[in-house]
Amino acid sequence: MIARLTGQLVESSSDRVVVDVGGVGYALSIPLGTFTMLPPAGERVTLHVHTHVREDALQLYGFATAEERLVFERLLSVSGIGPKVALTVLSGLPLPELVGAITAQNVRLLSTIPGVGKKLAERLGVELKDRLRDIGIVSPVRGLAPRTSVAEDAVAALLNLGYKVSQAESAVAAAAREVPAENLNTLLQAALKSLAR
Repeated sequence: MIARLTGQLVESSSDRVVVDVGGVGYALSIPLGTFTMLPPAGERVTLHVHTHVREDALQLYGFATAEERLVFERLLSVSGIGPKVALTVLSGLPLPELVGAITAQNVRLLSTIPGVGKKLAERLGVELKDRLRDIGIVSPVRGLAPRTSVAEDAVAALLNLGYKVSQAESAVAAAAREVPAENLNTLLQAALKSLAR
């Protein structure tokens, strides 16, 4: 099993790279986050690798960090998720935001990822919320609103006012740290103040 490759980056696109290691070119599928961290072609690169073996193929998936590979492998453990869907999920949000959304069971944010519907978003939260808390990327709900009906109502109100999901989530999370999250009006006012800063 190949766990890591270091060599010369021969070519790259948003979903695939070729790395020359000792004269052998390895093709690896990659998520968007890894693509953004690649050096220019011709330079040395190290990728953490997940080797996926099927009856008819041996596929390599490359990641810029060990944490990214770990999240990919945990995504594969969810029923109904294969490597292609796992890469799509990884490419849909920055890694800290993705981990935070899953551990907070933020179905609304997860559903913004192309190809992830409400049912899959719910399954990700249910099956992975406890399994991603220990990887040390972020605290479980950093930057995300806590999962209370009041916080969700506040986020929904901000979305209705035209704010983006990430803005609304961050503002409500910041407000919940400053004021009690039991009162919708108080929480919403504090969130609007943080957005106005």
